[in-house]
Amino acid sequence: MRFMVGMNIRNAIKGYGGEKYGKEERVEDMVTIRLAAEQDYDAVERIMRQVHNMHVDWRPDIYIDTDPILPHDMYMAHLAEGQAIVAEAAGEVVGLVIYLTRNISGGPMKARRVLFVDSMAVEERYRGQGIGHKLFDYVLQLCREQRYDGLELQVNARNAAARAMYEKYGFTEKSINMEFLDINL
Repeated sequence: MRFMVGMNIRNAIKGYGGEKYGKEERVEDMVTIRLAAEQDYDAVERIMRQVHNMHVDWRPDIYIDTDPILPHDMYMAHLAEGQAIVAEAAGEVVGLVIYLTRNISGGPMKARRVLFVDSMAVEERYRGQGIGHKLFDYVLQLCREQRYDGLELQVNARNAAARAMYEKYGFTEKSINMEFLDINL
């Protein structure tokens, strides 16, 4: 089961200010957020693979081990649109966000311009150190500056750490995708 979560940008302005970890020097304080570049591809692919491996472990009935996770041409298309962001610490890419703009209109839906987080990931050895929060704070600022009406993402139901972070920011469930696996009854 995957949860679709969303939030209104106006509520996020009050948002989550980031946790203090009580360390002398926090990793999050040494991280810079910037637009991704072509030379970041190998690091982005490595981090995407780490997350994909979690999905394969959780749901081997759905996910397959494939290579690459993010084909180079797709990565370059995100770069061309300015929709790929990386977190960098000491010259190393340690996290990423890839997003899309969704223009929603027609039928019973109000017209809205929504930033949809397609992928968000942090290098395994840096998880839990505030990097995800720093990336997300950047995305929230981007939403405010570019006057998006909303911010949405999907999260795997088994990814408790990610769900907890999104909930701290004020995300709520928008829809729940359900599945029926035993078709041969």
